[in-house]
Amino acid sequence: MNPEPTTPNDQNRLGQLLVALFQGVLYRDTDSALWQPLMDLQARVRDYGATIGLELILDEAEGYAYLRQRPAVVGEPELPRLIQRRQLSYPVSLILALLRKKLAEFDATGGDTRLVIDRDQIAEQVRLFLPQSGNEARLLDRMDAHLNKVVELGFLHRLRGQDNQFEVRRILKAFVDAQWLADFEQRLSGYAAHAASGEEEA
Repeated sequence: MNPEPTTPNDQNRLGQLLVALFQGVLYRDTDSALWQPLMDLQARVRDYGATIGLELILDEAEGYAYLRQRPAVVGEPELPRLIQRRQLSYPVSLILALLRKKLAEFDATGGDTRLVIDRDQIAEQVRLFLPQSGNEARLLDRMDAHLNKVVELGFLHRLRGQDNQFEVRRILKAFVDAQWLADFEQRLSGYAAHAASGEEEA
């Protein structure tokens, strides 16, 4: 275990880390100035998070870290939820499912670690599981809205200067786990049935 941070510099670094983690996910590639301090002070971050019902999830291999609500422990008082759960719409859930499958296939090739995909590729896959629509422009407008939501959630990163190009963030693997992926074919059957029903989704 690392020693308690006693210098003003250590206290300042710890404060910066906590603020950054409360704001969202830290990535090794884009938050390099905070990554090494996180490695040095992760025990202190874990201790602080535990006092307010949060746990640090740190994946050094994939290069990301975030805070999540600690599961309730039987016999202990339940703390107020600091990190709210979000109800996802059907199209956003579908996009996440397809991106997770794409990421698994990409990793199986053993090539580059960065999966980049464009809007048209995503739209082409999603279209198979959405109700048929004769209005292509409306479909793409909605697709942009759904993709913006996925970007907001932190699972896609829009490449600078290339609005239609996205990097799939590897943290998606933490939220869509192997068990979920194992049930993917069954989920897709449900999605296909939903599309066949012709119901519109917001």
